Amino acid sequence: MDLLGNLAHGFAVALTFDNLLFALIGAFIGTAIGVLPGIGPVATISLLLPITFGQPATTAIIMLAGIYYGAQYGGSTTAILLNLPGEISSVVTTLEGYKMARNGRAGAALATSALGSFFAGTVATVLVAASGPMLTSVALSFGPADYFSLMLLGLIISAVLAQGSVLKSVAMVVLGVALGLVGTDVQTGQQRFTFGIPELSDGIGFVAVAMGMFGIAEIILNLERPEARSVLKTEVGSLFLTREEFRRAVPSVLRGTAVGSILGILPGGGAALAAFGSYMMERKVSRGRAQFGNGAIEGVAGPEAANNAAAQTSFIPLLTLGIPANAVMALMVGALIIQGIQPGPRMVEAQPDLFWGLICSMWIGNVMLLVINLPMIGMWVKLLQVPYKYLYPSILVFCCIGVYSLNNNVFDVYMTVIFAIFGYVCSKLKMEPAPLLIGFVLGPMMEEHLRRAMLLSRGDPMVFLQRPISGTMLAIAAIALLAMMLPNLRKGKEAAMSG
Repeated sequence: MDLLGNLAHGFAVALTFDNLLFALIGAFIGTAIGVLPGIGPVATISLLLPITFGQPATTAIIMLAGIYYGAQYGGSTTAILLNLPGEISSVVTTLEGYKMARNGRAGAALATSALGSFFAGTVATVLVAASGPMLTSVALSFGPADYFSLMLLGLIISAVLAQGSVLKSVAMVVLGVALGLVGTDVQTGQQRFTFGIPELSDGIGFVAVAMGMFGIAEIILNLERPEARSVLKTEVGSLFLTREEFRRAVPSVLRGTAVGSILGILPGGGAALAAFGSYMMERKVSRGRAQFGNGAIEGVAGPEAANNAAAQTSFIPLLTLGIPANAVMALMVGALIIQGIQPGPRMVEAQPDLFWGLICSMWIGNVMLLVINLPMIGMWVKLLQVPYKYLYPSILVFCCIGVYSLNNNVFDVYMTVIFAIFGYVCSKLKMEPAPLLIGFVLGPMMEEHLRRAMLLSRGDPMVFLQRPISGTMLAIAAIALLAMMLPNLRKGKEAAMSG
């Protein structure tokens, strides 16, 4: 009954005019950036962070959340009609969705994507609402040592699950933690790593890092790529599924929802990992696996359900533990900190409007996305025909205005440019920036909990092994590191033996 009362309170918050309007704006922008290849939710949210500064915290987070799960919907449109994923989690959808479109079933593929996403998003939101308060009560029993070990585990798993070289991912995490420690030491008042620059005494601005490394660096990379957008010439066709397609799609949606709900919670997981995991599962267990490669509807239904479920459940560790599961959630932490709110287990009591309003807005947002996506397919196809050379100048202007307006300081603009160049170089060196952002967010929190744990234990480092929760987290982290290093060690041994 307490849950129902909290949900009623959440709907009362989410259904206010401002929150409804910004949920719609978020869903619309999310769909648009999902449709436009090469932008993505991380870049968009990082670019829009300055706008949230003047909004109430609940309204701002509702809009940013709408952009994130809206992008999962929009990404499928380009994947199906152009064989070009608008969002990284929609890469898998191109494999079967575009083949369905070539076979004259583009409408059925789009309908499957939208309805599967709606179902998965709804179920995942129920999970967030049900598990949030329970996990929060568990988190309140955590001590400083437990929090430190949990955050360390999150950083290691985010490095292990990142794309590309694990060594590079670990280096990016360490660099992110180091950047997060720049500024004034809270306990001693000493300045650290500021190199005599007064503007760095308060630390490096989160918006400058996020907007530079994800927003502007992504624009530079997009300008390098030649535009190749050939919109499907055939008609989209009927949005209705045949009875056979419906019978095959339903089990895939259910399996995709389950896979996405689980993988979304993992640090470093998120929508892309869930979509790939669901696709691999469907190839093995679905009844239509013989049709994979020729336009199997299961290859659209499962991954699209999985990426939306993961997008919603990735809010669970953020809202209950204050730990970001992926780069987008790290941006959400930054948005909350800009608003003066510390995410974590006390959010349920301290910010009930934000906690329950956000959860209930997800249901409302999913309904909005269903309405935005299916009837407006024609408009999204027209949007794809806008050349990128007309889009990026306006984006850059708004970036500079947004960064400058935060503190009315041109130094923030310079920092954004520096991180944009650094982000571009990292992309060229195949060093994924997401682990750096997670390390940047978690670094100061880890330092705080490390110091508290050492003070309470009077300098005894064994406290991290003696506490059951902390010891378990460190053991899992050690196993993850070992599993990550074993293939490299085996290759080195084989090379030595052959040499």
